[in-house]
Amino acid sequence: MDDAETFLDADPFSRELGIRLITASPGEAVLHLDITNKHLNSHGTVHGGVIFSLADVAFAVASNTSGIPAVAINTNITYMKAATSGTLVAEAKEFSSNPKLGSYVVEVYDQERKKIAVFQGLAYRRSPRR
Repeated sequence: MDDAETFLDADPFSRELGIRLITASPGEAVLHLDITNKHLNSHGTVHGGVIFSLADVAFAVASNTSGIPAVAINTNITYMKAATSGTLVAEAKEFSSNPKLGSYVVEVYDQERKKIAVFQGLAYRRSPRR
């Protein structure tokens, strides 16, 4: 988890949003975000970009736990329910992997475990430099 913490600490945007790492292990990560007024849109609900960013960061952490740098090459998200307050939880899990590609699903929940969004990401693992 130390490498995941270092990885996340190097991301100023995640820090600005208030994203916190809860756990990380190979191919998995759980992150939290406490909702504040700065996360809300003009409808009074959490901005879709904030939800996407939380899921994307969970995906990035999970896909970089193997020690091989990985970058997103395709992502998508489906929003299921609006959130207005409390805490969002993003749980990322690898569901398919080979030496160059990793596929991940990130589920975003509110504090009552109601599903807010489902994110899918495909990561490209760069070749380590010799």
